[in-house]
Order: sequence, then structure tokens, then C-alpha cells
Amino acid sequence: MTKRRFGKRSCFVFMMAVAFAAPSAGAQQADPKPGKPINAGDVLSGELNAMKGGKKSKRAATYQITSEPRRLPPPNGLCNLETGPETFQLVTSSDAQAAQLKNFIGKEISVKVDEVACAQDAGQMSEAVITKWSVVTKH
Repeated sequence: MTKRRFGKRSCFVFMMAVAFAAPSAGAQQADPKPGKPINAGDVLSGELNAMKGGKKSKRAATYQITSEPRRLPPPNGLCNLETGPETFQLVTSSDAQAAQLKNFIGKEISVKVDEVACAQDAGQMSEAVITKWSVVTKH
């Protein structure tokens, strides 16, 4: 049996034929579109999850809403993401707020957003943080 060697030119022609015959993966997918904006006073809906975390000296209840992508008001915009944040950490300011959210873990919830910003602190597990909010629906 003899070995057949291909020259550089025939390898180049073969690679070009394969490149033009197979459409690129990027051409098949549409570019992601930024989510609709969310401003103070708007309602954010999604599934509520409990998260482990908080300061070691004081265990703070930490919750997260997973939603469709949303754009934040300037200067935050898309939080360095293509479509905007999809995960929003709810910061509780009292034991009453934490107790209120505890009943909604794993369920769909809607909250009125009063203050929202991109996550900036190391260790934050959400893409955006809602510091002032109120529950608007009960399930």
C-alpha cells in the first residue's frame, strides 16, 4: 500500500470548500436583543429563589428573582451584558420583608421596583440588585 501525500495547495482548496459549504453558527442565530427597560415604579415578575449568603456575623436572608432580560436606567444600562440582567437580588431591609418573601420561594412573584442598580460587590450572585421594593401580587 502506498501513502498518498497531498500538497499544500490541495489542502487549502479542501479547507476553503468546507468553509464555504458549512454555514457559520453565528449566521444561524439572531443577535440577542436588549431587554425592555425597567425604571423606578415598574413591576418585575419572575420566580423567587432563596440564596445562601450574607455576612458571617449576621445571617442575612438573600433572595433572587429570575426574570426576562431587562435594561436598567442610565448610567447602568445593560450591566455589561448583551441583553441586560436576568437575575435580580432583592435586598431585605427588615425581618418583616424577609418573612414576606419566605412564603414565595419557588413561586412566581411580582415586585414594584423603587431602586435598582447593577451588581458591583464581589460575591454578589445576581446581575442586578434591587435595594427598595414592595410585593404587588400574592400567590
